[in-house]
Amino acid sequence: MKTNTEKNSKSGLLSRPEPLSSTNRKPIDFGRRRANRSLETAKLLALLEHETPKFFELAEVVGKWVWIQFAGRQPAQVTRILAELGFHWNNARKAWQHPCGTIGYDRATYDPRQRYGSYFPAVVKLT
Repeated sequence: MKTNTEKNSKSGLLSRPEPLSSTNRKPIDFGRRRANRSLETAKLLALLEHETPKFFELAEVVGKWVWIQFAGRQPAQVTRILAELGFHWNNARKAWQHPCGTIGYDRATYDPRQRYGSYFPAVVKLT
């Protein structure tokens, strides 16, 4: 009896169908991402408050950068939205970070919160 586990003759890998989760994904708009990465802090916060109020509630301003942290892993749709807004994932800090136009090329060996201070704009706005 023949099965669907035929091996690829060149690589030796088994054939598999496309994962279901990737078939309905909307692609990231990289033009919008590039434009958003250069936004200043105030303009980014206004964009977050207007377009994604839930992200605005989680946003923390650290120096000139904006960080967003979640308790757990987020769905692919959230990742796509954050990427289009200009955020990138920092695995060491487990946070989505936006450079707000001040892209540094050296990795910080210190805690930026201690050096530059931080605040949550949603909390500040309430007071």
